[in-house]
Amino acid sequence: MNERASVDMWFDPICPWAWLTSRWLLEVERVRPVDVRFHVMSLSVLNEGRELPDDYQELMRNGWGPVRVCVAVQQRHGADAVRALYTALGTRIHLGKEPLGPDLYVAALTDAGLDPALAEAAGDSDLDPPLRASHEAGMRPVGTDVGTPVIHAPGPDGRQVAFFGPVVTPAPKAEAAGRLWDGVLLVAGTPGFFELKRSRDLDPIFD
Repeated sequence: MNERASVDMWFDPICPWAWLTSRWLLEVERVRPVDVRFHVMSLSVLNEGRELPDDYQELMRNGWGPVRVCVAVQQRHGADAVRALYTALGTRIHLGKEPLGPDLYVAALTDAGLDPALAEAAGDSDLDPPLRASHEAGMRPVGTDVGTPVIHAPGPDGRQVAFFGPVVTPAPKAEAAGRLWDGVLLVAGTPGFFELKRSRDLDPIFD
């Protein structure tokens, strides 16, 4: 088949597992006829009202900034710019271990070729309604007992399937990425299939 399929992934820039999944999907684009579009969800929205450890609560308070910046970029420049900004943010957050804050947002926007003044969006709560709408669009088909990454894709029969994951480290490359994609679509497209899981015994590996 020569026709390329559109695959949508919802991400929060602060999640290392979503970052790894996104890098895997970019490899899948190279070896399978798919085009990946990135959308914003928010762990801060997902965890509102939940009992959380103090350090995670602090992360959730800080987590509003980067997703608001992504929404502002989406509104002004569209999906391709969000993709570029996500790569810039993720590179600095997960590889560079840079702290969340205005300096990070300015640097990432600059890396992505975008106006660094958009970093001011981090404190703009007027962006929360479209942020919540994007979050809801991604999470509605999979429920609220999962986080990010969430993927929507055409299943083996062409009908849309949505799922959380895969959670994988390190991100597979080349044909290994394609084989994982084939398998994920197979299980996700099986009627009545819900879960395949084992305990994580590795931290995220960024290579």
